[in-house]
Amino acid sequence: MMNRFASLLDRLAYEPRRNGKIALIADYFRSEPDPERGFALAAMTGALRFRNAKPGLVRVLIAERTDPVLFALSYDYVGDLSETVALLWPAPRGLNRPSPGLAEVVETLQRLPKTDLPRQLADWLDALDETGRWALIKLITGALRIGVSARLAKTAVAALGTLSADDVEHVWHGLAPPYTELFAWAEGQGSRPENADPVPFRPVMLAHPIEDRDFATLDPAAFSAEWKWDGIRVQAAGARDGDGNPLTRLYSRTGEDISGAFPDLAGALALDATIDGELLILREGRVQSFNVLQQRLNRKQVSAALIADFPAHIRAYDVLVDHGEDVRALPFSERRERLEALIAHEHDPLLSISALIPFASWDALAAHRADPSEAGDDAAAIEGCMLKRCDSPYLPGRPKGLWFKWKRDAMVVDAVLMYAQRGHGKRSSFYSDFTFGVWRPAEDGEELVPVGKAYFGFTDEELAELDKYVRRHTINRFGPVREVAHGADGGLVLEIAFEGLQRSSRHKSGIAMRFPRISRIRWDKPAIEADRLATLEALLEPAA
Repeated sequence: MMNRFASLLDRLAYEPRRNGKIALIADYFRSEPDPERGFALAAMTGALRFRNAKPGLVRVLIAERTDPVLFALSYDYVGDLSETVALLWPAPRGLNRPSPGLAEVVETLQRLPKTDLPRQLADWLDALDETGRWALIKLITGALRIGVSARLAKTAVAALGTLSADDVEHVWHGLAPPYTELFAWAEGQGSRPENADPVPFRPVMLAHPIEDRDFATLDPAAFSAEWKWDGIRVQAAGARDGDGNPLTRLYSRTGEDISGAFPDLAGALALDATIDGELLILREGRVQSFNVLQQRLNRKQVSAALIADFPAHIRAYDVLVDHGEDVRALPFSERRERLEALIAHEHDPLLSISALIPFASWDALAAHRADPSEAGDDAAAIEGCMLKRCDSPYLPGRPKGLWFKWKRDAMVVDAVLMYAQRGHGKRSSFYSDFTFGVWRPAEDGEELVPVGKAYFGFTDEELAELDKYVRRHTINRFGPVREVAHGADGGLVLEIAFEGLQRSSRHKSGIAMRFPRISRIRWDKPAIEADRLATLEALLEPAA
């Protein structure tokens, strides 16, 4: 029933322990029948899509049931749409309707015409209690925010029997909700699900960020190193159909088929292999910046002109399937030899291999990382290096101790806090989203101009201090946004770390930061000593 699913989500939201979450989910899977538990798994792994049910519909319904001003004020304070509507929804008195089942809700949302959806959703909200309404809206909007990753939910499935999370990962992308055959296999009541797709997606292997303390425990002779490119991780899967014709698909690292967005790759590659690599833009033999790649991503229509202006390329890291043979269990050193032979045989201009970096010590590798000029014109597109144990198999997820990423040091700038806004969910009572700026020349001296926003990088203790500072130094309000005192005589300086800069006509400063986060609160630094816009402009990536 929907209320039991709602109770599970509520308990998961307040359970901090990983093993505690796994136990709660596994107990739910044991007690719930098919297809209820299958749709619950789909919700927790982000596998549900409802074409017509959107957050805007929820806002329309609550506006019809309560005062719009009251809703706006409540939403501003609570910061979470699901929680706000669940608490404000005025269910009719004396109504005694049974709550819907989770499977009923999912199946109805998938088939119901758009015109009938508002009435049906209102009926469900009337029948459910506050927790049930909260869970229903979370389900519709797809934003559970209960601290459960897809990997953790799959681990809970494996806990129903003797499987491992990796076992579930290996078959996952050939399955669809409500996963009846998966649960039967996990409980020892059915055979292993088989994927009939000739070019399936295979779960990717991920790396852990390396820490300074790790180098003392790692033997450099046990590792290979290669450049880490500033693109997006992709998987190119190819095979031959029954008539011997090539069939190639391009997947994102989460398993989304993106072949339609890159027909120049999927339509031209004739692989009899599955390759793990980085999607890049290659112009005249030179890798372009991520800023250039972004202009080809998420396009609904891909024209010939777009393909010509932004030619896609894959720089290969690894091989998972080689001429029909699954080689993921082989050590990396052997897979690398196979990859080199495969790339040499293909002679495809759309495909190249990421070069290995020779090193004998961590200090030698650190020197390469700091100055990747040996990569020639492509050096600007390198964001660090990857360390891979030579004996590591290719495993799904992020196994410990096998792969590490060692990114180049982030850029930093000292900026002044200008505006703040409350966060969402657990941060809804804190000012946790911050806008910051740097100085630039003005007619009467200097003025602050916003250069970015950040909402992470600080500890819980630092968040409490920042929230207190915002409340004490607010000088103006613009709806949910507070303006914080930020003149030359007073203001809070934040050290901002970021991965890069690019030109942007949408920003007042003319630049946009990539992945900004607050790395330090500079209580010791006067606002007038924060950095100048000219400092950032000198670091700008070249225009596309």
